[in-house]
Amino acid sequence: MGRYLGIDIGGTKIGVSLGNGDGIIEKQTKFPTYSTPNENIERMVAEAKALVQDCSSCSESAKVNAVGISCGGPLDSKKGIVLSPPHLQGWHNIPITQILSEELSLPVFLQNDANACALAEWNWGNAKGMDNAIFITFGTGFGAGLILDGRLYEGTTGMAGEIGHIRISKSGPFCYGKNGSIESYCSGAGMSLLHEQLFGEKLSAKEICSLAYSNEEKAVKTIECTARKLGYALSILIDLFNPQCIVLGSIYTRDMDLFKDIALEVIKEETLPQSSSVCRILPSALGDKLGDTAALGVAKSFYEKTI
Repeated sequence: MGRYLGIDIGGTKIGVSLGNGDGIIEKQTKFPTYSTPNENIERMVAEAKALVQDCSSCSESAKVNAVGISCGGPLDSKKGIVLSPPHLQGWHNIPITQILSEELSLPVFLQNDANACALAEWNWGNAKGMDNAIFITFGTGFGAGLILDGRLYEGTTGMAGEIGHIRISKSGPFCYGKNGSIESYCSGAGMSLLHEQLFGEKLSAKEICSLAYSNEEKAVKTIECTARKLGYALSILIDLFNPQCIVLGSIYTRDMDLFKDIALEVIKEETLPQSSSVCRILPSALGDKLGDTAALGVAKSFYEKTI
């Protein structure tokens, strides 16, 4: 079966995990994200080497096979380069896979967080066994990872799945470089901006959801607006890709009851019944473990393509 290293690079923290081919994390370390790329890379290398060293006496079948990296974009997954993610200041054109491969003497693979999560859900979660499945981040941002005909679809430059960038209104909040993008309504940042635009008060998405459970009128209206836009976004994906399931993480996994009914109502109104009837809308099965297992999914899936 072998083992894999997963590195989840976030704007506030970085996790380095050792896990097996079943997606089970055996050892893990996390540290706050430093201010410069070099500091972060040095710490990643040190933590990864320590985990690899723990396996140095393992049997051949239990040694580390590869390293997977999950990181927010933009990035060039085919060349293994982190370009300039807004949540990682100073990370401009960093050849992260080359650096780590040379340091660790292991194959290293890089994917954006939506693709990485799609691979994790496909390997071990609610998309397991499906040939056509989509994962939606629905957290800080809104992006899609596409599993099509039994493989991850990346597009020409690895930028496939950026549905959050599609504009659906000219007067909506400003996210992802434009007013009224899907991400402007269906993300943590977008929900906060939407609520401020509608009612002049700034709340986090978590606070809005909490108030909506108490039937606070303004929060409920914000949720209803987000849920309808979510339904439209999912309808586009259903009609375009005809998937067996769409798995949603983060906010939807935590607060599904606030969004599900309205989103499904919109899907029923908007999509071709031949497509919507075969597509299930599901929360992440991996929940809080998704971010950590996502990088393991990258390592496992791309390593298995090389052997």
